[in-house]
Amino acid sequence: MDWGTDLWDQYDGIDKHTQSGLDLVDRYVKFVRERTEIEQNYAKQLRNLSKKYLKRGSKEEQECGFTNHQSFQDIVNELNDYAGQRELIAENMMTGICVELTKYLQDLKQERKTYLADAKKAQQNLEISFKQLENTKRRFAKEWGEAEKATQQAEKIENDTNAVKADVEKVKQHAHVKTHTAEECRNDYAAQLQKYNKEQNTFYYTEIPQLFNKLQDMDERRISCLAEGYSQFAEVEKKVLPIITKCLDGISMAGGNTNGKQ
Repeated sequence: MDWGTDLWDQYDGIDKHTQSGLDLVDRYVKFVRERTEIEQNYAKQLRNLSKKYLKRGSKEEQECGFTNHQSFQDIVNELNDYAGQRELIAENMMTGICVELTKYLQDLKQERKTYLADAKKAQQNLEISFKQLENTKRRFAKEWGEAEKATQQAEKIENDTNAVKADVEKVKQHAHVKTHTAEECRNDYAAQLQKYNKEQNTFYYTEIPQLFNKLQDMDERRISCLAEGYSQFAEVEKKVLPIITKCLDGISMAGGNTNGKQ
């Protein structure tokens, strides 16, 4: 679908549709921001847990000579490293998704505002031109009516045998002036009509199609950018999965390193 061709008369619909698209970007940013808060709180709780159970004191130092004690400390350390990866997920989501989309959203808002304002201005200019056309038409109709009336009066008095010659000339001159004025008004109306038709043609076939197509391009770019933001929601975590797996392998290894006989 080409908005400029198929939706040329759907200003309000395009206004509402593009606004809903921006609202969705804003909603997604809030969603990701809340996810980062969850990750940060989770990481903080994991670090506090690791700190709580990390070895300290002379007695625990002696106990770490045994494999089951040492393995537990290894698990605690691995969990602390795991917490760091959760923090990294939160940080990368915030900078890679929230910050970038928020900045992009501001640019889109301004771009959309400009296009819609230009469309409104074009519509207002056309309406002003139409009002000028109507005013010119009314003036022409008024002057033409008065000219016909003056002409009829001139013909009537000219046919009156009792009329004074000076009065006849005066009435004829008045009719001539009125007819000349009416002709000027007709020319003005014809020129204004031509001007309005040209502006109307430009409005419907050039200005509005171009602006609506720009809005369509903007909305498609928004969707593409948002789609990338959707993918990043998973990619950010995928990038740290190898290290997370390494932490989990370290915990499994700690279990394997525990030797009852030793």
